[in-house]
Amino acid sequence: MSSTVEDIGVDAPDEETPAAGGRGHRRALIAAGLAVLLLVLGGSGMLFRAHQLRSTPAAGNRALTDTEATSQVTGDVSDTLGKVLSYTPQATDVTAQSARELLAGKAAKQYAELFGQVGKRAKEQKLTLTTQVVRAGVTRLTGSEARLLVFLDQTAQRKGRPAGAVAAQLSVTAELRGGNWLITDITAR
Repeated sequence: MSSTVEDIGVDAPDEETPAAGGRGHRRALIAAGLAVLLLVLGGSGMLFRAHQLRSTPAAGNRALTDTEATSQVTGDVSDTLGKVLSYTPQATDVTAQSARELLAGKAAKQYAELFGQVGKRAKEQKLTLTTQVVRAGVTRLTGSEARLLVFLDQTAQRKGRPAGAVAAQLSVTAELRGGNWLITDITAR
């Protein structure tokens, strides 16, 4: 009797099954290569997007992240506005001097033109103006420039008349010079 491979219980090699290193192994290598390629491309895309996010102007805005600088600019601008927008008929020269020290650029020019007229009227009409910053918020802060939105309450008092109050809103630009924030532009809103 002759025995065959089937009779012994050993499987005969399948003619369709490739030998080691055949199709199955090749598919696994291709799948692994594609996975690596997708990971590299995905990682590169994420790095590119992260760079874009860091390069936007919003990323350079320290208004929400640098609380110390934000507090300093808010305090300096609030103090300046209180000094340059408040006066008495007897001390308009003190207000004008404060403006020369605390304002720069466009704000200094605008103020000089406006206050020249207001200072004369304040003496003639015995007008006292008191300005108080109610709220100031920094909308943009870079290393040496800040933009703020400021809400003011102003009270005007003429001699012999009742005081009148008015609210005001300003957009202010300030620049850091010598450790202090100077106002460089003021726009009424």
